[in-house]
Amino acid sequence: MQNEQVIVDSSFTAMINAPIEKINIPEWCFTLPEHEYQACSPAHVTSGVTTSPDGKRMSVNVEVLGGSLMVQHYIEKVSKPSHLILESVSDIFTPSGHINILVHWEMSVKKIDDNTCEFTNRVISKPTEEFIKSIEKQGIPFELFKSQRQPVSIYHNQSETPLFAKSIERYAFRNN
Repeated sequence: MQNEQVIVDSSFTAMINAPIEKINIPEWCFTLPEHEYQACSPAHVTSGVTTSPDGKRMSVNVEVLGGSLMVQHYIEKVSKPSHLILESVSDIFTPSGHINILVHWEMSVKKIDDNTCEFTNRVISKPTEEFIKSIEKQGIPFELFKSQRQPVSIYHNQSETPLFAKSIERYAFRNN
């Protein structure tokens, strides 16, 4: 993610009632059933997993944010039981056409005590050059687009964070 312009950078936390030793965010992410993904937000349409051309694990998520369909192709960049970083060149289908944005999705947990962890869900989105050209062609200043997009994206992240935490918590105890 080389572009320095940022559309949204939001981070929220929620508690997980499970020992850190039982948590494995990458395992959870890459085995998450579609119905469980959908239960984490009304904006979530579907999800699946595949591999990138270079063989890395990829989570494909489809959601509708602010009335626009997004298809996210998250490729695994950092993968530790307590820390997962995914990056995507995401497709957005708007009434004025198809554009791409860069999305950095980072999930982590830190130990609070022997039975509790704090989950952090951070999402950073940045424009591609194509995206900037597209909004300029429409006469939309970047700062205006950013100010209109932020409330939708921030609300979405804030809403899904506690639901992701509960899903990770259930996953931690699935075999017990």
